[in-house]
Amino acid sequence: MALYVGSKIPKLEITTKTSEGLDVIDTETYFAGRKIIVFSVPGAFTATCSEKHLPSYVSNHQAFMDAGIDAIACLAVNDAHVMLAWAEQKGAAGLIDLLADPVASFSDELGLKTDMGPVLGVRAARSAFIVEDGIITHFFKEEPKAYKVSDAESLLSVVTS
Repeated sequence: MALYVGSKIPKLEITTKTSEGLDVIDTETYFAGRKIIVFSVPGAFTATCSEKHLPSYVSNHQAFMDAGIDAIACLAVNDAHVMLAWAEQKGAAGLIDLLADPVASFSDELGLKTDMGPVLGVRAARSAFIVEDGIITHFFKEEPKAYKVSDAESLLSVVTS
Protein backbone atom coordinates (compact mmCIF):
# COMPACT_ATOMS: atom_id res chain seq x y z
CA MET A 1 0.00 0.00 0.00
CA ALA A 2 1.24 3.48 -0.75
CA LEU A 3 0.34 6.29 1.60
CA TYR A 4 -1.82 9.04 0.12
CA VAL A 5 -4.38 11.61 1.20
CA GLY A 6 -7.74 9.90 1.63
CA SER A 7 -6.34 6.45 2.37
CA LYS A 8 -7.27 4.54 5.50
CA ILE A 9 -4.63 3.58 8.03
CA PRO A 10 -3.97 -0.16 7.66
CA LYS A 11 -5.21 -2.41 10.45
CA LEU A 12 -2.45 -4.20 12.31
CA GLU A 13 -0.89 -4.41 15.74
CA ILE A 14 2.14 -2.41 16.80
CA THR A 15 4.01 -2.26 20.07
CA THR A 16 4.72 0.59 22.41
CA LYS A 17 6.37 0.82 25.80
CA THR A 18 5.75 3.21 28.66
CA SER A 19 7.01 3.27 32.23
CA GLU A 20 4.16 0.83 32.99
CA GLY A 21 5.47 -1.75 30.49
CA LEU A 22 4.85 -3.06 26.99
CA ASP A 23 1.51 -2.56 25.28
CA VAL A 24 0.09 -3.74 21.96
CA ILE A 25 -1.84 -1.14 19.98
CA ASP A 26 -4.45 -2.05 17.41
CA THR A 27 -4.08 0.69 14.78
CA GLU A 28 -7.76 0.70 13.92
CA THR A 29 -8.70 1.38 17.54
CA TYR A 30 -5.83 3.82 18.14
CA PHE A 31 -6.76 6.11 15.25
CA ALA A 32 -10.58 5.81 15.57
CA GLY A 33 -12.37 9.05 16.39
CA ARG A 34 -9.21 11.07 16.92
CA LYS A 35 -7.06 13.58 15.09
CA ILE A 36 -3.45 12.45 15.31
CA ILE A 37 -0.16 13.73 13.93
CA VAL A 38 2.21 10.90 13.02
CA PHE A 39 5.80 11.53 12.11
CA SER A 40 8.11 8.77 10.97
CA VAL A 41 11.84 8.80 11.46
CA PRO A 42 14.59 6.54 10.16
CA GLY A 43 15.66 5.64 13.68
CA ALA A 44 15.90 6.48 17.33
CA PHE A 45 19.24 7.94 18.41
CA THR A 46 20.18 8.92 14.84
CA ALA A 47 21.45 12.46 14.22
CA THR A 48 18.61 14.42 12.60
CA CYS A 49 15.93 12.36 14.36
CA SER A 50 17.44 13.04 17.79
CA GLU A 51 18.61 16.60 17.38
CA LYS A 52 15.81 18.06 15.25
CA HIS A 53 12.81 15.89 14.41
CA LEU A 54 11.67 14.51 17.78
CA PRO A 55 12.61 17.70 19.68
CA SER A 56 10.52 19.82 17.28
CA TYR A 57 7.41 17.84 18.25
CA VAL A 58 8.25 17.90 21.97
CA SER A 59 8.68 21.69 22.00
CA ASN A 60 5.46 22.22 20.02
CA HIS A 61 3.37 19.63 21.87
CA GLN A 62 1.13 22.13 23.65
CA ALA A 63 0.59 24.17 20.49
CA PHE A 64 -0.68 21.02 18.75
CA MET A 65 -3.01 20.20 21.65
CA ASP A 66 -4.31 23.80 21.60
CA ALA A 67 -4.96 23.40 17.85
CA GLY A 68 -7.22 20.39 18.41
CA ILE A 69 -4.78 17.53 17.91
CA ASP A 70 -5.60 14.57 20.17
CA ALA A 71 -2.19 12.86 20.05
CA ILE A 72 1.23 12.96 18.43
CA ALA A 73 2.88 9.67 17.50
CA CYS A 74 6.39 8.85 16.37
CA LEU A 75 6.91 5.80 14.15
CA ALA A 76 10.35 4.24 13.83
CA VAL A 77 11.84 0.91 12.81
CA ASN A 78 13.17 0.20 16.29
CA ASP A 79 12.00 -2.01 19.13
CA ALA A 80 9.78 -0.63 21.88
CA HIS A 81 12.58 -0.67 24.48
CA VAL A 82 14.82 1.52 22.33
CA MET A 83 11.92 3.87 21.55
CA LEU A 84 11.20 4.42 25.25
CA ALA A 85 14.86 4.97 26.13
CA TRP A 86 15.13 7.53 23.32
CA ALA A 87 11.92 9.30 24.39
CA GLU A 88 13.09 9.45 28.00
CA GLN A 89 16.44 10.90 26.96
CA LYS A 90 14.76 13.56 24.78
CA GLY A 91 11.92 14.50 27.16
CA ALA A 92 9.24 13.00 24.91
CA ALA A 93 7.97 10.26 27.25
CA GLY A 94 4.35 10.95 28.13
CA LEU A 95 4.03 13.55 25.36
CA ILE A 96 4.65 11.56 22.19
CA ASP A 97 3.19 8.09 21.58
CA LEU A 98 6.00 5.78 20.52
CA LEU A 99 5.06 3.38 17.73
CA ALA A 100 7.73 0.70 17.53
CA ASP A 101 7.94 -1.04 14.17
CA PRO A 102 10.88 -3.44 14.62
CA VAL A 103 10.36 -5.44 11.41
CA ALA A 104 9.04 -2.49 9.37
CA SER A 105 5.61 -4.06 8.85
CA PHE A 106 3.65 -0.86 9.57
CA SER A 107 6.14 1.20 7.56
CA ASP A 108 5.74 -1.22 4.66
CA GLU A 109 1.93 -1.07 4.82
CA LEU A 110 2.13 2.73 4.77
CA GLY A 111 4.49 2.75 1.79
CA LEU A 112 7.29 4.26 3.89
CA LYS A 113 9.65 1.28 4.02
CA THR A 114 13.02 2.18 2.55
CA ASP A 115 16.45 0.58 2.45
CA MET A 116 19.07 2.97 3.79
CA GLY A 117 22.03 0.82 2.94
CA PRO A 118 24.50 -1.26 4.93
CA VAL A 119 24.68 1.00 7.99
CA LEU A 120 20.99 1.63 8.77
CA GLY A 121 19.35 -1.12 6.72
CA VAL A 122 15.56 -1.13 6.27
CA ARG A 123 13.90 1.87 7.89
CA ALA A 124 10.89 4.17 7.66
CA ALA A 125 11.32 7.14 5.36
CA ARG A 126 11.17 10.50 7.11
CA SER A 127 7.63 11.86 6.84
CA ALA A 128 4.69 13.33 8.70
CA PHE A 129 0.98 12.90 8.20
CA ILE A 130 -2.28 13.88 9.81
CA VAL A 131 -4.87 11.18 10.45
CA GLU A 132 -8.50 12.02 11.26
CA ASP A 133 -10.66 9.11 12.38
CA GLY A 134 -8.38 6.63 10.63
CA ILE A 135 -8.16 8.57 7.32
CA ILE A 136 -5.02 10.36 6.16
CA THR A 137 -5.89 14.00 5.49
CA HIS A 138 -2.40 15.42 4.90
CA PHE A 139 0.87 13.76 3.95
CA PHE A 140 4.43 15.12 3.76
CA LYS A 141 7.31 12.83 2.78
CA GLU A 142 10.89 14.01 2.77
CA GLU A 143 13.29 13.46 -0.08
CA PRO A 144 16.20 11.22 0.94
CA LYS A 145 18.47 12.96 3.49
CA ALA A 146 16.15 16.00 3.66
CA TYR A 147 14.40 17.58 6.63
CA LYS A 148 12.16 20.32 5.25
CA VAL A 149 8.47 19.33 5.28
CA SER A 150 7.93 16.87 8.15
CA ASP A 151 9.05 19.00 11.09
CA ALA A 152 6.59 20.13 13.75
CA GLU A 153 6.56 23.75 12.63
CA SER A 154 5.47 22.75 9.11
CA LEU A 155 2.66 20.54 10.45
CA LEU A 156 1.61 23.17 12.97
CA SER A 157 1.15 25.67 10.15
CA VAL A 158 -1.22 23.17 8.49
CA VAL A 159 -3.33 22.48 11.59
CA THR A 160 -3.63 26.15 12.56
CA SER A 161 -4.50 27.48 9.09
